[in-house]
Amino acid sequence: MDFCRGMHISKDHSSSSYLAAIFGLLFVGCVYVLIANPDRSNTFVAFRDYISQPSTADNGSSPLHIDALEAALAATSTANKTLIIAMVNKAYVEGDKPMLDMFLDSFWLGEDTRDLVNHLLLVTVDQTSFERCNFLRLHCYKLETDGVAFDGEEVYMSDDFIKMMWRRTLFLSDVLKRGYNFIFTDTDVLWLRNPFPRLSLNESTDLQISTDEFNGDEWSEGNPINTGFYMVRSNNKTISLFESWYARKNSSAGQKEQDVLDRMMHEGVFRKLELRVRFLDTLYFSGFCQDSRDIRAVSTVHANCCRTISAKIADLTVVIQSWKTLKSSPSPSANVTSTFGRLKHVACRESWKNL
Repeated sequence: MDFCRGMHISKDHSSSSYLAAIFGLLFVGCVYVLIANPDRSNTFVAFRDYISQPSTADNGSSPLHIDALEAALAATSTANKTLIIAMVNKAYVEGDKPMLDMFLDSFWLGEDTRDLVNHLLLVTVDQTSFERCNFLRLHCYKLETDGVAFDGEEVYMSDDFIKMMWRRTLFLSDVLKRGYNFIFTDTDVLWLRNPFPRLSLNESTDLQISTDEFNGDEWSEGNPINTGFYMVRSNNKTISLFESWYARKNSSAGQKEQDVLDRMMHEGVFRKLELRVRFLDTLYFSGFCQDSRDIRAVSTVHANCCRTISAKIADLTVVIQSWKTLKSSPSPSANVTSTFGRLKHVACRESWKNL
């Protein structure tokens, strides 16, 4: 009896050891997979976040469908499916002073902006910019461009520049259809302060868009819009706007998407779709077309009204220097704060010569 009892215990002990060995091997295997391919762990996090967050857009898509874009959006966005999107190519990540580095530096130097990088999705259009994005450990997504090479500098209003702007519009339309709200920002926009306190968080406001020159009325369609910085909520109205906008691509040869959207606004499309659109004051959302009157109020600075990357970098460098001067002054004088509104943007003015 004692022998049999001893045999029984030994058998159970062997079974337990066998199961422990199996689970041990499975655990080691999982750890190896995650280390060898960290993207899988990111995909799991994205999947977990995605299935727990209902879409705000009625697009009929299944929450169980995950692709590379969905994974990137879910991993980047906030709990209410809001994120920041910027787009770059090779020309913006290479050189002695890349535009991308200056863009990211502004988040580091800005007020209450560092954590916003956690919700920034960098959309890349070539392998070089994609690799640079991954090297910087940002949230990255490589956009397919249907065989069109967008790896060089797309000079303002060149054919490839126009093509890239339309490809961007199509991509952002897809983001809206997936139920995500976003701020789109060009990388020649410096983020000196967290812009969210200056943006309306009222869900009834569908689109908030920057202006080249602000006319004093934030609800006036007389403001000249700029698509280098805007915030849009995902709903059926904004999805319809982007679909109608992109549908005009083939009938708008030689026009950039911004001009087409501006024309749609003046044709009454915003009102027809019952869109509530807010136009952003250049006092807070400044640009080279119309500088803010007060650096103490500025959230973002856009190198608009400028033609080349080198000119943008030169004049944005002056803006950064002015910002650093302000930050280092314990009690900024009127002269320090007024300097920002007196910048001449010399390089950008020169960029328009000899066309």
